[in-house]
Amino acid sequence: MRLVAPISAAEDIPVLARAGADEFYCGLVPGEWQKRFGRSTANRRMSGNLQSFADLACTVATAHGLGKRVSVAFNAQSYSADRWDSVLALLDRVAASGADAAIIGDLGLLAALGERRPPLRLHLSSVASCRNVETAELAAELGATRVILPRHLMLSEIRTICRALPTLEIEAFILNDGCVFEEGACHTLHLPGPLGGPICLERFTHEYHRNDGRPCGQPELQRIHANDAAWAKWLWYVFSCGFSVTAEGLPHGPCGLCAIPQLAAAGVGSVKIAGREGSLERRLKSVEMTRAVLDRCASGSERETVALARSLRGRPELCASGFMCYYREVGPGCVRHP
Repeated sequence: MRLVAPISAAEDIPVLARAGADEFYCGLVPGEWQKRFGRSTANRRMSGNLQSFADLACTVATAHGLGKRVSVAFNAQSYSADRWDSVLALLDRVAASGADAAIIGDLGLLAALGERRPPLRLHLSSVASCRNVETAELAAELGATRVILPRHLMLSEIRTICRALPTLEIEAFILNDGCVFEEGACHTLHLPGPLGGPICLERFTHEYHRNDGRPCGQPELQRIHANDAAWAKWLWYVFSCGFSVTAEGLPHGPCGLCAIPQLAAAGVGSVKIAGREGSLERRLKSVEMTRAVLDRCASGSERETVALARSLRGRPELCASGFMCYYREVGPGCVRHP
């Protein structure tokens, strides 16, 4: 399997390539786009983007000089009419830069690009929420050569897609970012911090009332508060365990490392590290961890690979919780799905 790593500058590439990355992806929001549309980006990240076509040209040249590929994200869920021509113009210039692929989140844009046939490979973004064989078939018909699966698919669902479409490249998440709901189905705006921030963080006050108007009894309130505490604990795991790291700098948080043997057996062609807006150190440690497990998977047994994946951080209790797992079927104590 290929290891796909996030970058925010050309200088990141040699560092991450030495650590074992096979491909890179980035965002691009050039100055002309910012002048016209403000902070509304051409992709799903407000930070961590390249700022100019000169940056992109340097990025592509650096990656190609090392025999690596570069994909550029245009994975907004949709583009309004006033942005449509500008997005297509941006993609034309991305293709002219020599970039290898564009990551597309809008099926309409994918269809338009499929008809235009730019010299770019087209990857369907996880934001498009491809959750079944039929959606993957549609993406392929529209021109996609790779589908990046959303975070919440089970291994059994991934196997079904891979087996049904063996010529379509499949990419799956392996480390870092989580999502409380489903990124591709989230159409809410993130509120400013003083107003609560992202809705998924639930930074607001609330109180409970019974529908029948009677006061809540103490046993009911205890169960409610226990449920709230469990929810808060899960949110902590989803948001990278408070964005904490080990003494060696290895990041905690959403992880699928111990599922690598099963992902490989299913036919997944590449695994993706999320978080191009994160620090280079965080991304580097993520690449190092993933490469170590990929190499063990290639040379050792599944048992050995899983053992390594769960031992890297030295925090077995985090793995044992099951809350940190992308693929909970292989988490400690979890039952595998057929």
